[in-house]
Order: sequence, then structure tokens, then C-alpha cells
Amino acid sequence: MDEGRGVVAFSQSSERRSDGRPTIGELVSTLSEKLSQLIRDEIRLAKAELAEKAKQAAIGIGLFAVAGFLAFFAFATLVAMAVLALANAVAPWLAALIVAVVLLLIAAVLGMVGKRALEQGSPPMPTKAQESIKADVAAVKEGLS
Repeated sequence: MDEGRGVVAFSQSSERRSDGRPTIGELVSTLSEKLSQLIRDEIRLAKAELAEKAKQAAIGIGLFAVAGFLAFFAFATLVAMAVLALANAVAPWLAALIVAVVLLLIAAVLGMVGKRALEQGSPPMPTKAQESIKADVAAVKEGLS
């Protein structure tokens, strides 16, 4: 292909066609504009969807916090009831001490179980996702060669 033909072909494709249909250049330009608009609209939709989901999550977190707050006071009331019930059998100070020791033992056991669970989750790296990405990269490299 000589350079003269390339220039002529380009100048002909930028002119309006005699039958009124758009040229390839106009079609590519329109496609580019429409694609850009589509991407902007998709981003706008994603932002709106994320905002709605964030709002719902905030409401859920708030309700969960209130539930935890009320559960804390319900538990404190149950502890007081246990102390008062035990105070009928032993001295009140001893009843409070017994309940406190039982609660500390429960806290120690839960703390050790929680520590073990944290150790099993370390390091906090998404190893499955990393392996998947490595496999994808290897597949792409294999496809290119």
C-alpha cells in the first residue's frame, strides 16, 4: 500500500457519504461517545447502589449496637440476681465473690479460645485469592505464548 492511497482513503472516509449514511469515522466517534456515557452511567449506578447499601448497613449496625447495649444491661441484671440468690445461702460478700470468680473463669476460657482462633487466622492474607490470581496470570501467559 503506497502512502498516497492511505491519505486519499483517509480523506474520503472523513467526508459525508452521498447516501446520507454515517462514515466509519463518524460511527467510531459515536461509539466512543456512547461507550464513555455508558461507563459514566454504570459508575453513577454503582455509586448509588453502594450509597443505598451503606445506608442499610449503617441502620443495621446501629440496631445491632443498641441490641448489644441492652443485652449488656440484661446480663448485668442477671449477675445481680445470681449474687442476690446466692446471698440467701452464704454471706453477701461471699456470694458476690463466688459470682465474680465464676465470671472471670468464663472470661479466661473465652479469651484462650479467642486467642487460638486468632492464631489460626494469621497471617490475615487472602491466600486463596492470591492463588487464583497467580493461576489467572499463568493462564494468560500460556495463552500469549
